[in-house]
Amino acid sequence: MFTSILLAVAAFVIVTTEFLIVGLLPALARDLHIAVATAGQLVTLFAVVVMLCGPFLTAWLANVERKRLFIAILLLFAASNGLAALAPNGWVLAVARLLPALALPVFWGTASETAAQIAAPGQGGRAVSRVYLGISGAMLFGIPLGTLASDAIGWRGAFGLLAALSLLIAVLLAACMPTVRARHPVCMADQLQILKSRFFLANVALSVLVFTAMFTGYTYLAEMLEQSAGVAPARVGWWLMGFGAIGLLGNWLGGLWAGRRPLATTAVVCAVLAVGMVASMALAGGGAWFVLALAVWGIANTALYPVCQIRVMQAATQAQALAGTINVSAANGGIALGALIGGGSISTWGAGNIGYVSGAIALLAALAVVAIRPLASRR
Repeated sequence: MFTSILLAVAAFVIVTTEFLIVGLLPALARDLHIAVATAGQLVTLFAVVVMLCGPFLTAWLANVERKRLFIAILLLFAASNGLAALAPNGWVLAVARLLPALALPVFWGTASETAAQIAAPGQGGRAVSRVYLGISGAMLFGIPLGTLASDAIGWRGAFGLLAALSLLIAVLLAACMPTVRARHPVCMADQLQILKSRFFLANVALSVLVFTAMFTGYTYLAEMLEQSAGVAPARVGWWLMGFGAIGLLGNWLGGLWAGRRPLATTAVVCAVLAVGMVASMALAGGGAWFVLALAVWGIANTALYPVCQIRVMQAATQAQALAGTINVSAANGGIALGALIGGGSISTWGAGNIGYVSGAIALLAALAVVAIRPLASRR
């Protein structure tokens, strides 16, 4: 359990590094004199690198001792965040975003497998969910507090603080984490056998669709809060913190339900996500009703992280580290596509309609489960 908590803390740093820029987009765009939709493509860049490089790097590093691997990843994140803090222009900032994108999928695939490996029998799903608590922590503290910190010390200062935190967690892992090796050395060719399973590939495609829905809206949540809900820029960070706080409930529910009926859970949570997104747009600026709609969005959004990871890992039990990383890569493909769709939607229809577009995609993901379910009996 202690190791999974350490991994959750590392996950906090890693997810904050990936998504901190979501809360900083308005300030960053103003400072660099670019459109918010253009700045949002830094999210796309990160996601595309994860998607293309993740599976190969994870398969290549599958037999590396986990403690050494995780420490190296955190040191890379510390260096890249430091570079982001010093970036003189958008091009250098893009490089600073590219470097950690190479390591993120390796962490997610191996951390999920490591947590399940050391868990008690029958507790694998909850162990993975505990690691994914780092995502909720990032949404609760990392991204919102980064947004608030940017108001006080600038977005460069926010990245600088994250660099220091990454280094600190690397030191804690070195001091406290036990040595954990992969269960059995597996060659890359054997791991890639999971790509022959239609059921596994269908689950991966479903993750792409789910994360496209999530990040069509979430990438531009700060912009929507400012432009549509009338939230003052200085208070956006507090709203994002509330969004993350309610997401803690979603993380717990996702880990509780996904291990039993992962496909059905995915369909139900996607449907709830669609309702929350659409209601948030319809009720923007509507006081308590808007807060309630945003809470529904936050619960469903965070629940889908462990739900999707557990669902895909269960679809390929013989190579779970690679399966987990392929899911992360697929999810980041969805993140990239969602950022593109969201940016195009804002440019065409404005921030006030982003939830309707993302809600429609979420509903499509829920319906896609019907087509995937029959493949379970043929794997």
